[in-house]
Amino acid sequence: MPTLYLPCDSLARAVGADEVSTALITQAHERNLPLELQRTSSRGLYWLEPLLEVDSPQGRIGFGPLTPADVPSVLDALADPSAHPLALGLVEELPYLKTQQRLLFARAGITRPLSLDDYRAHGGFEGLTRAVSLGGEQTATAVFDSGLRGRGGAAFPAGIKWRTVRSTQAAQKYIVCNADEGDSGTFADRMLMEGDPFLLIEGMAIAGITVGATFGYIYVRSEYPDAVATLRAALNIARTAGYLGANVGGSGQAFDMEVRVGAGAYICGEETALLDSLEGKRGIVRAKPPIPALQGLFGLPTLVHNVLTLASVPLILAKGAQFYRDYGMGRSLGTMPFQLAGNVRRGGLVERAFGLTLRELVEDYGGGTASGRPLKAAQVGGPLGAWVPPGQFDTPLDYEAFTAIGAMLGHGGVVVADDTLDMAHMARFAMQFCAEESCGKCTPCRIGSTRGVEVIDRLLAAPDQNSRAAQVIILKDLCDTLQYGSLCALGGMTSYPVASALKHFPADFGLQASEAEQ
Repeated sequence: MPTLYLPCDSLARAVGADEVSTALITQAHERNLPLELQRTSSRGLYWLEPLLEVDSPQGRIGFGPLTPADVPSVLDALADPSAHPLALGLVEELPYLKTQQRLLFARAGITRPLSLDDYRAHGGFEGLTRAVSLGGEQTATAVFDSGLRGRGGAAFPAGIKWRTVRSTQAAQKYIVCNADEGDSGTFADRMLMEGDPFLLIEGMAIAGITVGATFGYIYVRSEYPDAVATLRAALNIARTAGYLGANVGGSGQAFDMEVRVGAGAYICGEETALLDSLEGKRGIVRAKPPIPALQGLFGLPTLVHNVLTLASVPLILAKGAQFYRDYGMGRSLGTMPFQLAGNVRRGGLVERAFGLTLRELVEDYGGGTASGRPLKAAQVGGPLGAWVPPGQFDTPLDYEAFTAIGAMLGHGGVVVADDTLDMAHMARFAMQFCAEESCGKCTPCRIGSTRGVEVIDRLLAAPDQNSRAAQVIILKDLCDTLQYGSLCALGGMTSYPVASALKHFPADFGLQASEAEQ
């Protein structure tokens, strides 16, 4: 009896995976054909979704992208898959997948999201077992020695946070997972929560027993209903199996957790605004100090990490800190799941060690623009990331290398644009976005972003060179004020897309290069 695999990932479902599943079951019944159809996570090869995989002696053979109308011919071709026009060959041998270094997403497309047996069969809970045997001090040291940095954008060394929370005395401590993935072009958190929820649960459990926290929260954006449902189901399964509760993994320590759903505010991706939201308040950025590691949720020590950071911990414990350090470059160690979106031929997830170039990511993996027109730029790091022109595409994807060119990696989202995109419009959008999403606590963000929209409008309407030059000076001053005077990264980063668009694409503002550089 052949075994078929079809993703239940929400993007795959959005492009017809459920309809393909129904067609497969219907056709198998009509043909009296015994087959097993498993709904798995997605491999992240999104331009091929819905991607059907079929077991063979050599490995899984792929077909995609499928429609329900393709199902009869695919079933006809099971005896000789290579003859089908949508046959892709062995999925593991596809260049897009074969050249990746999947650590976080090693199970992507292979396991069923809510199968504890699948998870354990592929290394699940080995990290928790190792953490229990090492004890809290050695576990915290392993995280520190691995060089893991926060994957949410700030890239702060995770081990320092762990040691700080662990050493702080308090009657109650918390673990908070920031799953408010709001950046444009990003979907790695969603993929992992929907496709491999036990990995996040294991990472949070390790964190809890290591720093002495007894409860955790996963704060998920309301736009991710499938992730919320999957996580809640996975929590019940893990609790029943003894991986959560009064005696986590036989450690003798208690740790439990729950999912909380945000209400769609972009600012709640900032850790202190998220904590206010968890407390039932309006999400407003807190001044630091005190830092959340000392006074976080309800004023108590709180370890706050994003999904990918916490999900990296089980592998570090299972394989060792040195194994993790062997990936990457400089101070950017381990792997990063980069997410390709926008005007790109092959959009999807690419997990590679830090150090590959933006050109390799966009051109080799992404295949250039979907429109076939010349590349104009790629925005890296979300809606407030810098626009990087092709002349800088050979920059390694590394935190420090991107900082050196006035950009940032952020959460690893890369949005590709062709030569038809108006960068002046995108600069105005960044200011408008900041104005609409600001929590309103600090003046540079609240007022500066609104004034920024007005200045860009005046710049674009300016009748002569002197008028344009005056507006450029004001716009640059505004960018400096936002970057260095804002309370958090929302206002602080708004200058990145504006300044980079002005610097690299002056013609879109009606400027000569010399005018933009004044």
